[in-house]
Amino acid sequence: MAETEETSLHGTAVLVTRPAGQAGALAALIERCGGQAVCFPMLEILDPADSGALLATIDRLDGFDLAVFISPNAVNRAMNFIRSRRTTLPARLRLACVGRGSARELGRFGLENVLAPAGRFNSEALLDLPELSSVAGWHIVIFRGDGGREVLGETLQARGAQVEYAEVYRRGKPHADTAPLLHRWARGGIDIVSVTSTEALRNLYDLVGKLGRQWLMKTPIVVLSERTAAVCRELGFKTEPLVAPEASDEAIVETIKSWRATQKSL
Repeated sequence: MAETEETSLHGTAVLVTRPAGQAGALAALIERCGGQAVCFPMLEILDPADSGALLATIDRLDGFDLAVFISPNAVNRAMNFIRSRRTTLPARLRLACVGRGSARELGRFGLENVLAPAGRFNSEALLDLPELSSVAGWHIVIFRGDGGREVLGETLQARGAQVEYAEVYRRGKPHADTAPLLHRWARGGIDIVSVTSTEALRNLYDLVGKLGRQWLMKTPIVVLSERTAAVCRELGFKTEPLVAPEASDEAIVETIKSWRATQKSL
C-alpha cells in the first residue's frame, strides 16, 4: 500500500511534552498522519511571581515604542494581563515577535502588522530585521517568561535602546506520575520524543529517574533549537538530536515524518 499523509506516521508513538492545554494541535497533527501522540506534560506555565511589577509596566505602555513577545505563551499571558488594564494598545506601539506561532497568537487578539523574522525563528533572526537596526533612543519592553536568554535585550541596548523586561509567566516542573510512562517505555511503546524547550528536556530527564533514563537516552528526540540539541548531547543521548527547522507544530511533525521514512523496523 502506498504511503499517504494519513499513514506517514503509522505505528509511530510520539511522546509529546508540551504543557497541558497546549499539546492538542501537535497531538492532532501526529494522529492525522496515523501516529499515536502520548501526551506527558513536562512544563507548567504559572503566574508571575510579582504581578504587581508587570501591571505597573503595562500601565506605562504609552511610553514605549516597541513591545516584543518571546513566545506564544508570552503573547497569551501578556495580552490577558493587558486587557485587564486597558481596552486597546497605544497607537504608536509597534509589535514584534520571534516566531510564527507568536504571530498567529497575536493575530487571534486582532493584532496585525507584527515584525517577525521569516525563515529562522530566534532572537538573532529578529535582530537581523532592518526595522531593528536603528533603535537608538527607543523604549522597548520584552514580554517573556522568568529568566530566558539575554541576547535580544543586550543587543538592543547595545544599539542604543532602553530595554525593560516584563515577566508574564513562570516555568515550573509538573508533579507527574511517571509509572505509566515508564511501563509503556519498557514495552517499547515510545518511538520518538518531542520537546519544545530546554526546561522541558531537563524536567523530563529528572522526572523519569535513573530507570527511565536507560530508555530516554536511546530514544530519538526532536528539538526546536541547537541550544536544546547541545543539552541532549551533554546529557548523553545516544542518537543525534533532530532539530526542527522552525518552532511550529507543522515543522515538528515534518521532522518526525522525515525520520520515520528512514526507519525500517517500525
